[in-house]
Amino acid sequence: MTRRNPYLSAALALGLLAVLPAPSQAAQAASSGPSSGLDRNRELQACAAKAEANPDGAKADAMRWQEQGGGDFAKLCYALAQFHAGEFKAAGTQMEALVPTLGKDDPRAAASLLGRAGWAWLRAGDQGRAERLYSAALDKTPGDVDLLIDRAFARAEGERFWDAITDLDAALARDPRRADAYLYRATAQKALSNYRQALADIDHALELKPGDPEAILLRGNVKALGGNLPAARDDWSLARRVSPDSEWGRAAADNLARTAELAGGAGKDKVKEKKVQ
Repeated sequence: MTRRNPYLSAALALGLLAVLPAPSQAAQAASSGPSSGLDRNRELQACAAKAEANPDGAKADAMRWQEQGGGDFAKLCYALAQFHAGEFKAAGTQMEALVPTLGKDDPRAAASLLGRAGWAWLRAGDQGRAERLYSAALDKTPGDVDLLIDRAFARAEGERFWDAITDLDAALARDPRRADAYLYRATAQKALSNYRQALADIDHALELKPGDPEAILLRGNVKALGGNLPAARDDWSLARRVSPDSEWGRAAADNLARTAELAGGAGKDKVKEKKVQ
């Protein structure tokens, strides 16, 4: 399952501005240029928006900005561009390095940066480092639902499914309307062969987000693993109808094709057995 992480999309990257220190604190101390804190916010907004669509262009902008005294705001912009360019280790390292300044005296800003760094390291394939960063972020803002879900995802990537479920239990206790948390918990339960619990969580997710093709596909997969292939094929057919061009619709179509081939092969074997007899 793919984690639809909110941290590094251009629109939500701008949300970091709401929790960064005021210009008179760490951000101003880190920047020596003549621009005001408001100017730096606008510059970061523009650069962050550009990073997703044109990371190389955003890198160039960030370098120019840094030469003009953009300081740590310019470094953060460069790190966002690195992330979108696929340079996950470099992005994670830079974001971590910015925590002591941009996160100074502001736990929410520090947690936001740590969470972004954790996501970068997770994309780099280092689940252990990602989990440590998420834990550090949660120390700053205990009970943050998004961070709990992110750490659960990192733990699941490292096949620590029970630990992932513990985090998801905590997230859902705080916000029982998080369909994504139910879906991730269902995936962890599936990995542990707890199919009944997985189906219950998928049902909760679909109550909150009716017609979600990802949930319908997962429900079919769980039913197949539980031995109910006809019901699984019904769900795969539904996922394909609901969202034929999505990754989940295509995966459902692949499942239908593979099981049809298997069924066809089994039928041929039965015919051969009858002929032999």
